[in-house]
Amino acid sequence: MANSSTSATKILGIALVVIGLGLAFWGYRLSGSVGSQITQAVTGSDTDKVMSFYISGAVSFVVGLFLTMKS
Repeated sequence: MANSSTSATKILGIALVVIGLGLAFWGYRLSGSVGSQITQAVTGSDTDKVMSFYISGAVSFVVGLFLTMKS
């Protein structure tokens, strides 16, 4: 029974790492869009949407890494 739980935790951790990397990449691609570049030129910072992708990607990656290393 413990092996099943450990295996499921490791699979969940790997999935979260992949999702985190995907979200961060998606945010990076979104930051290159025309609308985002105009906002960045005017305000000097990324849009809220881009930042939300970066932050959620980083959190997902760290939690996934923790779950993978823990099990």
